[in-house]
Amino acid sequence: LPDAKYINASPCVDLVRMKKDLQEQVLMIESSKINDAVMEEIIPFIQEGVTEKQLAKKLDELFFNHHSTCYGAIVAFGKNAADPHHENDDTLLRKGDCVLIDMGCVYKGYCSDMTRTFYFKEVSDEHRHIYETVRKANEAAIAKIKPGIPLCELDNTARQLITDEGYGPQFNHRLGHFIGLSEHEFGDVSSVNTDKAVPGMIFSIEPGIYLTDDTGVRVEDLVLVTEDGCEVLNHYPKELQIIG
Repeated sequence: LPDAKYINASPCVDLVRMKKDLQEQVLMIESSKINDAVMEEIIPFIQEGVTEKQLAKKLDELFFNHHSTCYGAIVAFGKNAADPHHENDDTLLRKGDCVLIDMGCVYKGYCSDMTRTFYFKEVSDEHRHIYETVRKANEAAIAKIKPGIPLCELDNTARQLITDEGYGPQFNHRLGHFIGLSEHEFGDVSSVNTDKAVPGMIFSIEPGIYLTDDTGVRVEDLVLVTEDGCEVLNHYPKELQIIG
């Protein structure tokens, strides 16, 4: 067909999927409730000497108990958390380590996603400052969400706060991604996406600071854009938690 012209039809589906209808919203809220519950249930298993792989396996079991499927959690201890895409290994948890858990599940076809970062037994002053900076960046971006706001403005809000504290280069990924039937769907919350928020959109807000060979902190929530603001789908606390 030498004269045929081809047009990418993916946006016809992708743009529709960006906005969730009421039934989809209900399922994603329930999926996030399961995520909250499992995060609470995993805390007693965060003990000295446990490995990342062992903790990830326990997460699989806990999600199964809630009639959902874990799609692959990231569990990172200490300096491993400085890699946003770390692959779980046999690293043992030790005193002073951060414990970064990025997890989600599929419930009746719809995904959830959340990250919380803890410290085990103790936290240094610098690590505490890093944590509070990330938490504030998360909350500042969420506070600006409303219909009509450009998504790049949300990224810029979190990024500027982290930059002002001296960690700009250590926030080395976009602020968020869309989610629904897949963990990562078309669209993102980044410095180059000028699309505007629309009621029904669900995406993540997940700023982070990553210090190579030291520590990493990420705080992630899913948000649903509403008619006058947004609803945060995750309710597990974000205050710094020292375990053990």
